[in-house]
Amino acid sequence: MALTFGIYPGGLLGDDKGIVHPVRPDLPDRIIDALDALQGDTATLSVRAYSPFATTVIPQEPPTPADPKAYLQRGRKLDLVLQFREPSGELDGWLEFVRETVRTGGPYLASLQICEEPNADLPVLDGSTPNVLNALVQGVIAAKHEARALGHNLAVGFNAVPTFGPADTFWSELAALADARFLQSLDYVGLDFFPDVFRPIGADQLAGAVTAVLTGFRRIDLPKAGIPDTVAIRVCENGWPTGPDRTEQQQASTLETVVRTVTALAAELNIDGYSFFALRDADSGAEGLFHRFGLLHDDYTPKPAFETYRQLINELGNPPVITAR
Repeated sequence: MALTFGIYPGGLLGDDKGIVHPVRPDLPDRIIDALDALQGDTATLSVRAYSPFATTVIPQEPPTPADPKAYLQRGRKLDLVLQFREPSGELDGWLEFVRETVRTGGPYLASLQICEEPNADLPVLDGSTPNVLNALVQGVIAAKHEARALGHNLAVGFNAVPTFGPADTFWSELAALADARFLQSLDYVGLDFFPDVFRPIGADQLAGAVTAVLTGFRRIDLPKAGIPDTVAIRVCENGWPTGPDRTEQQQASTLETVVRTVTALAAELNIDGYSFFALRDADSGAEGLFHRFGLLHDDYTPKPAFETYRQLINELGNPPVITAR
């Protein structure tokens, strides 16, 4: 089963203390060259981007990357995340923000993710925002309704992170709100996970850990919210940072193990996509865990994992859609 592959093309990212800013600016020409190389001639590639909503926050958080449409060449489309970051939790304006995104972005969008990690209670993630579950459910319904009305073939979904604690209530709380309209509007549920990053795993255990997390997500978590097997799952964010004790060759081998494991499980678990985080480092000279997730260094020179991902995309990815002239 072929997957749709994607990547976040920026260097900006968040950690549990705030935002890690890249030491070098985005260079669109270099980014486009890298995306073209990853995509090759035989596969599609989605571009992941983030757009926050927070009407009472001044200054407004900017979208990341700043101009994602600049990277939509050779048939690439956006995998766009709408972040619910309004600290009051009020939904005034949120649903119109969702609808307007569908209206203006429809031709450029492959998928629209409503909220970013709503079950992760960290300052830079939507799980810390009050009323996020209502924003999630109502946002999915509004996005799908608008897309259908306009005739856009748009996949609408949300994402989450793995939860291992028995006291976690996210999925049961979602079930209380997940009515028929929501389930009929939901095309996919994404999983953000970073095996062997925050909890060390031996190389010989990595494939088994990936299998366990994805299987648990499908067989345990989603049924708690009444989400059926017919709703696809996808890996929305996955990566492995390099660093003083984390070699670039290890990054390449980890990426290959994860992607091949995901692909092997795709038919059984109804997995339709995989997206890597991120294209380039925020700061290749820093030693912090969050600075060096890239397939490229901060000066756009490649690490070995860049070529690994290029080969995987072209071997395992969905072919481009050919439209009649």
